[in-house]
Amino acid sequence: MTTLQNATLNADTTMDAVTLRVGDLENMSSYYSGALALEPLEEKSHGDEVYRVLGRRGAPLIRLIATPDLPVGNPRQAGLFHTAWLFPDAANLAATVYHAARDPRSRFVGSSDHLVSEAFYFTDPEGNGIELYVDRPRGAWRYTAGEVDMDTIRLDPNRYLSEHLTEATVGDTTSLDGEVGHVHLQVGELDRARDFYVGALGFEVTQSRYPGALFASAGGYHHHVAMNIWNSRGAGPRAATLGLGNVAVTVPAREDLDLLVARLRAADLQFSDDGRTVAVRDPWNTQVTVSLPGTTTEGLLLPEHRPLA
Repeated sequence: MTTLQNATLNADTTMDAVTLRVGDLENMSSYYSGALALEPLEEKSHGDEVYRVLGRRGAPLIRLIATPDLPVGNPRQAGLFHTAWLFPDAANLAATVYHAARDPRSRFVGSSDHLVSEAFYFTDPEGNGIELYVDRPRGAWRYTAGEVDMDTIRLDPNRYLSEHLTEATVGDTTSLDGEVGHVHLQVGELDRARDFYVGALGFEVTQSRYPGALFASAGGYHHHVAMNIWNSRGAGPRAATLGLGNVAVTVPAREDLDLLVARLRAADLQFSDDGRTVAVRDPWNTQVTVSLPGTTTEGLLLPEHRPLA
């Protein structure tokens, strides 16, 4: 795949509200409201589809699109491994983990110390993976051969909650803060994933030694996107199913979108560009949108951007 030299994503690139296509909008909405303490912000219908946006403190964090006629996805297909919500401190994380664990619709998958972060994993009622995590200070991250060291070490969830849970954060969910920190994807092949997410989109590899996975970011973060083949080795393009609808990335300026467009053209990839958002699909038909800052609830209620066929 052809790439442009010195054309990586701006160091201030961030992730934005993830989109899930869901079969039971009311159940999924109430789950994310209760388990993750997200507030329903607004909704709008587009034909047979209903878009509902949820967030914290008025900031959108997830868009649910009701598409009940779509089939349930195969866990071995490409698509979402998990959406990861980043919290500013251990108290915010612990309170959210507490609420998620108390919801009977949650399935607790585990908790881990990743050296760069501490994380708890759940599955939502329709099988979408969720990571709730807090970062360790960047000054504490270690590196080997220019790549950040990451590991999976057992983290005792009960001990973590006993050390960090506070009455203030548990009792007042409106005070909780958080954002989408990264998105972890299932792909069919790591080399093709590197070509697309690094070569074309412009992320930089941060960890390539972890078995069966590749991690990449902008600005030296441990990862904004991860790709693995643990369940999906050899998977082809996704059919239309419930699950991940869109991976959203935000860049600071139109110049960053112009550089992206140049990379996509050099890679001979089809895309759409409406001036604020560039939309493209990865080799497994997962849509990625890269937008300018200022994502609003109103913007997320508009019909999805669709790359050119």
